[in-house]
Amino acid sequence: MEMVECSLAASRAARPVPGRVPRSPAPVLGVGAGRARLRVRSERREQPPLVIRASAPPEHDGGALAKAAAGLAAAAVVSLTGFAGDLAPPPALAESLTVAFPVSKAREVNRVQRTLVEAWGLIRETFVDPTFNHQDWDQKLQQTMVEMFPLKSADAAYGKISGMVSTLGDPFTRIITPKEYQSFRIGSDGNLQGVGIFINRDPASGRLLVMNCIEGGPADRAGIREGDELVEINGNSVLGLDVEAVAQRLRGRAGTTVEVKLLDGTGNERSGRIKAKEVQLSREVINLSPLSTAIISHRSGDGHEGKTGYVRLAAFSQTAAAEMERAIKKMEDQGVQSYILDLRNNPGGLVTAGLDVAQIWLDGDETLVNTVDREGNVQAINMVQGQSLTHDPLVVLVNEESASASEILAGALHDNGRAILVGHKTFGKGRIQSVTELDDGSALFITVAKYLSPALHEIDHVGIQPDIQCTADALSLPRAPSLTGNNEAASLEMDSCIMVAEQALEIQQSKGSAS
Repeated sequence: MEMVECSLAASRAARPVPGRVPRSPAPVLGVGAGRARLRVRSERREQPPLVIRASAPPEHDGGALAKAAAGLAAAAVVSLTGFAGDLAPPPALAESLTVAFPVSKAREVNRVQRTLVEAWGLIRETFVDPTFNHQDWDQKLQQTMVEMFPLKSADAAYGKISGMVSTLGDPFTRIITPKEYQSFRIGSDGNLQGVGIFINRDPASGRLLVMNCIEGGPADRAGIREGDELVEINGNSVLGLDVEAVAQRLRGRAGTTVEVKLLDGTGNERSGRIKAKEVQLSREVINLSPLSTAIISHRSGDGHEGKTGYVRLAAFSQTAAAEMERAIKKMEDQGVQSYILDLRNNPGGLVTAGLDVAQIWLDGDETLVNTVDREGNVQAINMVQGQSLTHDPLVVLVNEESASASEILAGALHDNGRAILVGHKTFGKGRIQSVTELDDGSALFITVAKYLSPALHEIDHVGIQPDIQCTADALSLPRAPSLTGNNEAASLEMDSCIMVAEQALEIQQSKGSAS
């Protein structure tokens, strides 16, 4: 039987994308020019490569091939001692592992077979739950390899890997194809090619609603508005698709087109009928700024005029911290005396960006977040000689769609006594994910640890409770593009939670600045 051998270098590091914090013996992580640095303590040990051997079985009938596949896959089941998970461990196996499997006759499937073993090994050594959702993970590889062997297409083979990963019971641990990964990287860089539309699922109805459109972008020019319901893309229903899957279908190479069908969010109140509209949109390069700002002028009880700086952060992209730093410096020069940081409907993004943003507001060696690995070990991520840009009073707005990096930032500012939280309990996604580009260009997202707030409060599946409860209609929130001019600033006063935030700031100012 012919054997094919390949080696995966154990030292290959995961790409620094959402939730990924590199490990080293005693690393000090730089987090932006002129800003404070983070200190994380952990240990690392050198690890040998993973060796994969693929075998081509002799010609037999289908039953014999199935038996051969089962037997060879069984040979892949080996005894591993494992090692204690650490803060985002490097994507490498703890010890040498030989895996034998029958080579598929379909070349594209054969390549995905190797990806299967690579993904299985990474999960085996780094997944946060060492019981793998109370199942035999080695047996799961055997089963999936047998199921993949007769397939004819790469898409079907990736589906088998996704099925295997889904048995872990963690919706955030997943594999995406090379094409999907390229789309993901474009989005996290803060630039994308698409139609300039923000969508989210309404938690009450389950409908996919337009939250806002990039001003002047393809969707905005076509008359798509907040509150419109997205029902079809290129003639295919979006029913059952998650938000990210829908976003990927809307993105694409600049110059291509996509047809969408929407239900008019304004409706017809008299007749009760909702108008459907079909629009063809041309994709463009979208320069996406996650930040929007405004200055709210008001008079205090004693008649003095005050200025509150409003900063809305829509996502934690690579540019988020730098843009916020510039915005805060500008507003400080304009005489702003207090701030509202709006994290509502912010689903997260790059966790490192969230830590960078926290340091704009905090001083000293404060703990920003704690991590808990698969063995239950707790580690603190602290600032090193931090120096905030302002000590002016701060209120942070959150809601049930504030997740991941938003919750880390809100927790850091709240538990360190820097900000008052106003709004609704947050989503509750407190998980560290490593993201590794695999050899075939696909990417594997693995939950490797969980977050606790600086005060050791659980975030995952729990969320963060605000100090002051307030709920506003999600569709009344301000648009993502820059808010400038008196009309836009005045419209913020229509948001009941911003009104509550201003009251909290007035009380805070009367007691003295928080720092």
